[in-house]
Amino acid sequence: MTNASSDQTDTIDLGAVIDDEITATDVKTLSALGYETRYRLVRLLVHADGEMSFDEITPYVSISDSAVSHALTLLCDAGLVQKERDGRSRIYSTTRRAETLVEALDRTR
Repeated sequence: MTNASSDQTDTIDLGAVIDDEITATDVKTLSALGYETRYRLVRLLVHADGEMSFDEITPYVSISDSAVSHALTLLCDAGLVQKERDGRSRIYSTTRRAETLVEALDRTR
């Protein structure tokens, strides 16, 4: 008699599952969410149903504008937030990855 889980393991390339590049990207993403302010910013943007300007975001967090800017830059670097310029304003929106992660956390709470 064979074990179904061992059959599945035999067909999965376990080396690919822990690929260095994939692991580094995922850890960067999770690290970006691991800080309370950045996580709050992602949740805010996900639940804003679209995009928000920098000036719309700042009233929701009790940190300096420069700290908000830094947090948003880290979130952009981690692939969780996108930034566009609109004249002198910056418009932020979440990526599908951020939306999926927040939805998964909400479902498992």
